[in-house]
Amino acid sequence: MGSAGTPGELGRLLGEQVTYYRSLAADYLNQGLDLPGGDELTEALEAFRPAGSVLELACGPGVWTPQLLCHATDVTAVDASPEMLAIAAARVRDDRVRFVQADLFTWLPDRRYDVVFFGFWLSHVPPGCFESFWAMVADCLTEDGRVFFADDAYRTPDELIEGPRSSTIRRRLADGSSYRIVKVPHRPPDLEQRLRQLGWQITVTATSGPVYWGAGGRG
Repeated sequence: MGSAGTPGELGRLLGEQVTYYRSLAADYLNQGLDLPGGDELTEALEAFRPAGSVLELACGPGVWTPQLLCHATDVTAVDASPEMLAIAAARVRDDRVRFVQADLFTWLPDRRYDVVFFGFWLSHVPPGCFESFWAMVADCLTEDGRVFFADDAYRTPDELIEGPRSSTIRRRLADGSSYRIVKVPHRPPDLEQRLRQLGWQITVTATSGPVYWGAGGRG
């Protein structure tokens, strides 16, 4: 895990990650990478049809929320950044959406959902928190609930401040400020196998680019 090996350092790293995304919020929609395979994600989510009550983790500025609402009865969208949530609420004006500000590493659900969705969040979960995160996802689901997630393994060479084996990278904002964040470059086959070891029946599918998605449920 690199320098995030101790609980204190891990807490500082996760705090820095939240600060990065809070600072990025105003420009987030203008700096998206046009990675190959992005269109395949939209098609895959449409085929998945996230119906019923949907929980969206790390919703950011609501990029995926409108597509979820095409099938969902209601959506609970959770994010740690109030700035991101404010943008999402302004973009997604729908009474079926409940926005919740919370730290996803300490948040506990107050109900269960038919679908849990998270877009480009799993790679920001530190390796040491992987199992506890998925235990939380399980606690969010109904007995036959389903999961859909999308992510990428894209990291630029200048971000690898602790080398390619570390999950900690550094990203800079337009004003020159820099922040450490977590970015785990999951490989779809390895990720699928690890999820199966945790009791999940989730198929992780690679696209034509560095983007991938996973869909399924508990075993």
